Amino acid sequence: MQEIRLTDIEGIKIGHEQDLYAATGCTVILCEEGATAGVDVRGGAPGTRETDLLDPVNLVEKVHAVLLSGGSAFGLDAAAGVMQYLEERKIGFDVGVTTVPIVTAAVLFDLMMGDHRIRPDKAMGYKACQNAFQQDYREGTVGAGTGAAIGKYLGMSHAMKGGIGVFCIQVGALQIGAVVAVNCMGDVIDPKNGEIIAGILKEDKSGLGNTEEIMLRNYKEKKNLFHGNTTIGAVITNAKLTKSQANKIASVAHNGYARAIRPAHTMVDGDTIFVMATGKEEADINVVGLLAAKVVEEAVLRGVRKAESLHNIPSLSSIG
Repeated sequence: MQEIRLTDIEGIKIGHEQDLYAATGCTVILCEEGATAGVDVRGGAPGTRETDLLDPVNLVEKVHAVLLSGGSAFGLDAAAGVMQYLEERKIGFDVGVTTVPIVTAAVLFDLMMGDHRIRPDKAMGYKACQNAFQQDYREGTVGAGTGAAIGKYLGMSHAMKGGIGVFCIQVGALQIGAVVAVNCMGDVIDPKNGEIIAGILKEDKSGLGNTEEIMLRNYKEKKNLFHGNTTIGAVITNAKLTKSQANKIASVAHNGYARAIRPAHTMVDGDTIFVMATGKEEADINVVGLLAAKVVEEAVLRGVRKAESLHNIPSLSSIG
């Protein structure tokens, strides 16, 4: 097993665009030839686009892009820019008069950090596609991770900076990676030792707290936790998968969230994972599943380790 770059997977490109003042952005993962896709929406407050197409009983077999965006439901507008970019290049489902790109998307809530009036839009989605072809990708406070924050049970004043993480590995000829924008209500845990590495700050801000312990102490209190949550991501692989198998891999990949985020999949998180499979390599679906959980777990950790402080929200690098 060796670590590789996500773009080492043939046919895959990734691009970010962001507005640091507004603390928001979007990330697009492109596959011009189309990728067999699946999705699993596990959180209780999701914002998504075109996920019904990924049901195995429906017609469309492949997607051409997955968009991860900030801006809450407003951020779904960025998908129009992705569609325009791909249509201009005749990438998509041929309907005779034009091509219709299949663009699935999920959004996270980041309106509390910067200027909530500025959200990812069509222009930002288009620019993210351009960047996928013109720039090498980065991690941390970029793209959909720009306005991401974690550990928000006590509000943004006790939160830490989240970000976007990318991790990809190769086993023989099998390649699999994950892109995750970490914006959870809970804390981020290092599964190797069970320790919290980033998340909620203690009430006196003297160090890291423990979200689960605070929630248990306040179990009778029905808090309004909609301070801005949801971790969204995509697993990308060169494995040959059917739509049913891609959906199963998306489900198994959520184990990566559960290992690295506590608590995960709450009613105020819209936790979502897409799968994109380019269909180049035969592989046991069970092996693909265990690797999917692994790369998601590592991408979550990288998302917070690569993040930089923004708008007075401290990052792990700034306090560690």
